[in-house]
Amino acid sequence: MKIRESKESDKSDIFNIHTLAFGKKEGPEIAELVADLFDDRTADPSLSLVAVEKNRLIGHILFTKATLSGHTDSVKIQLLAPLAIRPEFQKKGGGGRLIKEGLKRLKASGTQLVFVLGHPEYYPRSGFRPAGVLGFSAPYPIPDEHAAAWMVLELVPGMIGSVHGQVRCSDGLDHPRHWGE
Repeated sequence: MKIRESKESDKSDIFNIHTLAFGKKEGPEIAELVADLFDDRTADPSLSLVAVEKNRLIGHILFTKATLSGHTDSVKIQLLAPLAIRPEFQKKGGGGRLIKEGLKRLKASGTQLVFVLGHPEYYPRSGFRPAGVLGFSAPYPIPDEHAAAWMVLELVPGMIGSVHGQVRCSDGLDHPRHWGE
């Protein structure tokens, strides 16, 4: 499996990956969100990576710019949203490899914190931990029963504990429907 930055010519395959991975009910909405984020200037700089196996795109991950209230210029943060792997390739390590490569590239670019709203048993494998109890609130309230799904990963040691606040996302993610988990 090879991981590389996505290209304009990959977009159709990327949308298809998200549609398949998230199913008939949620898939089209997630694919539309990805399309919106690709065109969203408030999401830049972003990082879009694809997993390729035998010249076929099998996975995609997108990181987009966000800010932290009270620290808009001094703290560099990104949101991981979304991550998708074609169903027939799931549970084979592709998602983890996309996350690992994305975090490596973000760290090299100076990103300090990465946030995700995702499965509370999956993302901790990559080092994410609950963000709310660490002083970081999501762009919209997360229901108490899903509080563990709002997570953060520190790429620069010492950031957690020295900063806190509400995460402000790009325009494409700035709607309550994306934060209900």
